[in-house]
Amino acid sequence: MYRDLSHPLRTGAPTYPGDPDVSVEPAATHEADGYSVHSVELGSHAGTHVDAPRHTEPDGATLDDGGVGEWVFDARLLDLTPCEAREGIEPAAFPDDLDPEIDLLVVRTGWANAWGTDAYRDHPFLTPAFAERCVDAGVGVGIDAFGPDPTAPAEPTDHEPGDEPTGFPAHHALLGADRPIVENLRNLAGLPDRFTVYAFPLPLAEGDGAPARVVAETR
Repeated sequence: MYRDLSHPLRTGAPTYPGDPDVSVEPAATHEADGYSVHSVELGSHAGTHVDAPRHTEPDGATLDDGGVGEWVFDARLLDLTPCEAREGIEPAAFPDDLDPEIDLLVVRTGWANAWGTDAYRDHPFLTPAFAERCVDAGVGVGIDAFGPDPTAPAEPTDHEPGDEPTGFPAHHALLGADRPIVENLRNLAGLPDRFTVYAFPLPLAEGDGAPARVVAETR
């Protein structure tokens, strides 16, 4: 059985702050032209997408440095719902019984439900120590949020300075170790503990990342 874990790409889809907007507009129509074509404008990290190491590592691998099979994963679900806004996920949450064959840890925070709202920016995040735990275990990370690091809030919050890491430490830990990151997942509720993930990105030459149709195959 297959389950789509991807958000549809449409005009105005949420984007990480500062990234290009998403625009999907008619360029030709059946009525005027006898066929349909759309103009699509977006950034390389729009919607549900994968991060290649080059995203944060200047000398990191790009999308076309590896084979397509690198985007097929033996995945384990880590369901942490309900999470709090801007909650840091600590190493204690890492599964003690992780099978060594697992190469992608899919973290469900429940934040996919906030897609399209300002609250989506207040997603939980991986602490640097949790990200290092993933690296030590040899797994990449999929997450139902903008990414594994905190995103700047849309409005001021009551979080004290120092509550959250600055920069992109989880990205650096994972991508610096050539561990993939899959972001903006959805539809994770009810998945079994273990499943296969297909996360084939658009073949952008020398890409630092790309939108992907991410699909879970359950056993």
